[in-house]
Amino acid sequence: MNKYLSFAFTLVALSGCVKNEPDVYLFSFFQGNGEDGLHLAYSEDALNWSALNNNKSVLTPTVGGDKLMRDPCIIKGGDGKFHMVWTVSWNERGIGYANSKDLINWSEQKFIPVMQHEAGARNCWAPELFYDEENEQYLIYWATTITGRFPETDSTAESGYNHRMYYTTTQNFIDFEETRVFYDMGFNVIDATIQKANNRYVMFLKNETLVPRPEKNIRMATSTELLGNYSEATAPITTNWVEGPTAIKTEKGWVVYFDQYRDHKMGAVLSEDLEQWTDISDQIHFPDGTRHGSVLKVKQGVLDVLLTH
Repeated sequence: MNKYLSFAFTLVALSGCVKNEPDVYLFSFFQGNGEDGLHLAYSEDALNWSALNNNKSVLTPTVGGDKLMRDPCIIKGGDGKFHMVWTVSWNERGIGYANSKDLINWSEQKFIPVMQHEAGARNCWAPELFYDEENEQYLIYWATTITGRFPETDSTAESGYNHRMYYTTTQNFIDFEETRVFYDMGFNVIDATIQKANNRYVMFLKNETLVPRPEKNIRMATSTELLGNYSEATAPITTNWVEGPTAIKTEKGWVVYFDQYRDHKMGAVLSEDLEQWTDISDQIHFPDGTRHGSVLKVKQGVLDVLLTH
């Protein structure tokens, strides 16, 4: 066998290995107030999570007045890179952004002023990303309170924070479309996250209503269109006083993780059909100090590099 034919067979063998490489789960999260930056954990069964880097930060925040890295959301984009957005501050009109090829070496962090045009905007909380394959663009969405914008629900809010979901789109994280209202169903809403299931988009969101009685629970809305026409919210799929949902489909079914912030621990619910939900909080184990973030699947090779770094 000549050396060229041998090399070709080697390439075929390697491509087969990559193709059959198993998936594992990664969880991005913050600790405390988000001041020390990005934390990562991994799992093979989506239940038992182990911290990377000895449960220390793997990336320090540098943008925003408060320089926080709360609510980190990481997805893999159409360009093969990992893209991340996060909350930079309690009270700023923009979000943080960075990208990485390997989750180790990150681009220069960038402040994206998504609500700078709204003088009454008080905040930009828990931004998330979704890659729209059909249109080859990224959807960025987050919660903002604009003072006086939705007076009919001001009295239901906490400290005057009366949120709605907003969004913009981009193909390159340089040029952005006009910011628009994303989800407004007449109640205070934050912490939305979207998954595609069959031919519909499923939005998990937090009803942030405090009075006349606290909600603070996770609900669902669905649409056949990524950018709009989401349904009324369902009944709660969690108990009250939780936040920061993130969802993924596993061999067991759909798992939605959330932050039980009053009890300082993570929780989760499981469903096979996105209709009937079972609380599995007693089956999951996260590193100490885990606050909410996002979950994603990666190939085993990506995790192997992280473990040896």
